[in-house]
Amino acid sequence: MGPEWIVVAIIAVAVLFGAKKIPDIARNVGRAQGEFKKGMREGAVEDRTQPPAAQTPPAAAEPPKPAEQPPAS
Repeated sequence: MGPEWIVVAIIAVAVLFGAKKIPDIARNVGRAQGEFKKGMREGAVEDRTQPPAAQTPPAAAEPPKPAEQPPAS
């Protein structure tokens, strides 16, 4: 069932964009995929080369404020 849908999709793209545009579209998709993979590799290298961030201690908790009392009459 899968290969039939691929053929139908290719025919639909050919009808929508014209047969001359299909190689250009495929080339651009391939370039975009290559750039994406290159960026993923570069990001992984940067992650390995950066030292881990220093952990900051949690902020000291403020003591609870006393509830306001109405003035004595």
